[in-house]
Amino acid sequence: FVHLRGDGDGGVEGGGLDGVAVEDGGWGGGASGSTRDSAALAGLSSSSSSSSPDEVSLCSSAAAAASSFASVFSAHLRSKSTKECSSALWPADLPEPEGAGGVGKHFLTQCSQLLPKFPNAALVLISRSNRSLRVPTFSHELSLSTWEKDLAASNDPAIAPSEAVRYLSSAPGKCILVDNTSNQDIAASYPEFLKKGISVVTPNKKAFSSDLKLWQSIFESAYPSRPQGGLVYHESSVGAGLPIISTLKDLVETGDEVQKIEGVFSGTMSFLFNNFAPVEGKGGKWSDEVKKAKDAGYTEPDPRDDLNGVDVARKLVILARIVGLQIESTSAFPVQSLIPKELESCGSGDEFMEKLPAHDDEMAKVKSEAETKGKIVRFVGSIDVASRKVEVGLRDFDKGHPIAGLKGSDNIISFYTRRYGQNPLIVQGAGAGGEVTAMGVTADLIKVIQRIS
Repeated sequence: FVHLRGDGDGGVEGGGLDGVAVEDGGWGGGASGSTRDSAALAGLSSSSSSSSPDEVSLCSSAAAAASSFASVFSAHLRSKSTKECSSALWPADLPEPEGAGGVGKHFLTQCSQLLPKFPNAALVLISRSNRSLRVPTFSHELSLSTWEKDLAASNDPAIAPSEAVRYLSSAPGKCILVDNTSNQDIAASYPEFLKKGISVVTPNKKAFSSDLKLWQSIFESAYPSRPQGGLVYHESSVGAGLPIISTLKDLVETGDEVQKIEGVFSGTMSFLFNNFAPVEGKGGKWSDEVKKAKDAGYTEPDPRDDLNGVDVARKLVILARIVGLQIESTSAFPVQSLIPKELESCGSGDEFMEKLPAHDDEMAKVKSEAETKGKIVRFVGSIDVASRKVEVGLRDFDKGHPIAGLKGSDNIISFYTRRYGQNPLIVQGAGAGGEVTAMGVTADLIKVIQRIS
């Protein structure tokens, strides 16, 4: 939660940094999520009276690879010099995050480097599922350099979304919630934050790809549908830090006609197929490539959570809704799963990996059939806007096609529109990883701060 105060001259004075964290997808006893869930809540508050100081509050929830947490920032603008503010607010950089994943931790690291440029921002709340750390008033902040140690020493219980709404609503100005989790309960609470004028920044796909009614409720509660509502930014819910959502919104809002969207939307699937069925060379066995991807941190602890295709389907739902298609959920269109039926009931990811080699021939046949036609197989998603057709699954491509020539874990998304004709607008780059995902979240935060300032 970031709290900003300022006078008419724009002078500032620093305070401290507080934050709240949610662990493993839980907000004080809420539903648990995976260990890769991360949350960040940010809130900015600004006084409606021109004679009183403006105040911005930022709340952030963040998570590391094995420990999800939420953090809330508060920064204060006061009638003091910028130098006084920056030196008091941002004492040191965060340590480099350890391990895979950890979007929230990377986000806090980036904030420690970024927010000195916004000396009116500060951390005020961090919460795990079993504890939290926050300032009782908005007169000071928590330290970005010691938040981990301070949180570990805290005896305060976790904060629930409803309590966070009340807390941020009590700030004297505007607030921003940065949610880096994949928690459904937190996502379901977005409308309540937005109705109170609290903006939301998040990579949480579930908020925008689950029930259509939640999508509608979120945007009906936000500005401009509700003049006093908060802003919503969720660039990193599709393609990590790639500018996919912002590009699509620009096309739609400037009056272009989006005809088709097609691409590789999963860094995991990209890595797998670029190594399993490369343009040049034979590639390895399917089970070996899945193991390599898992060992490299490209898959969930249970690779079935990637191989079932649902992650790609969620991203397509989000993009389809942006172009105006009323897609109810991921079950409204065909999603091809790469999990052998015999292994769907495996009790664990380890058991699945142990039994997967017995099914290598099935994927070898898929690759061979594509090669017979002089093509390369890839796992893609597509949206045909005119026919309202959405699909997720395997497709064959010519070896010279941009999708066939991807490297590493890159994503590639092609936008076919009336303006661009047969030469689509293409966005390509790293589509997975905690640091690049956090970059998208941080960039959204900057946009919100600039808009409400």
